[in-house]
Amino acid sequence: MPDISKEVVSLLYFLMPGFLVAWVVFGLTSHKKPDQFERLIQALIYTVSVNAIVFLGQKLFVILVSFYSLGEWAENLNIGKWSENSNLVASLLTALILGMAITKVINQDLFFPFLRKHNITKRNSQPNEWSDVLHKQPSYVVLHLVGEKRLYGWPDHWPSDPQNGQFFITSPAWLLDSGPMEIAGVEGVLIDVKNIEWVEVMSINKDEINE
Repeated sequence: MPDISKEVVSLLYFLMPGFLVAWVVFGLTSHKKPDQFERLIQALIYTVSVNAIVFLGQKLFVILVSFYSLGEWAENLNIGKWSENSNLVASLLTALILGMAITKVINQDLFFPFLRKHNITKRNSQPNEWSDVLHKQPSYVVLHLVGEKRLYGWPDHWPSDPQNGQFFITSPAWLLDSGPMEIAGVEGVLIDVKNIEWVEVMSINKDEINE
């Protein structure tokens, strides 16, 4: 195994906050991880953002400490002194908070409605129409399977990729020509998307059913 140069270690250390933000975002959203080059670019952008926030926070911290003097007790405990360790901790905490905030914006589509309202874009925060429809319109579905079988139920889980993964359908029932046939004694059914030809999204949701 080749030795890692000091320059590479220094670069990874510098980009660590950005990689942490990206790890949170891609771990908690339906977006696929990009290739290595794009990951490096995103990590650089996130790192610059984190460093800017930490820089402003550091300046605010110093101002507050100088304004509210803590006296000799604070000096003995090194309170009010911004060290390299302080910068590291602040960067990691900021990266976690920023990653969570970006995840919230993506999953709740908090930014794109403004852009769509002003005709800047027609897109949304989800990676594809599949994820957008199933995420924003929770409802009972009918899965049309290969072989003309139809499964009705509530999608508790679904894959972010329409080509890979499984649906987990609860309250399942087969839709037959003679009527629905509930699958008794079963909590749910896992169906591979490769066995699904198309999906019907029903107009009635779970809350209306419960009411």
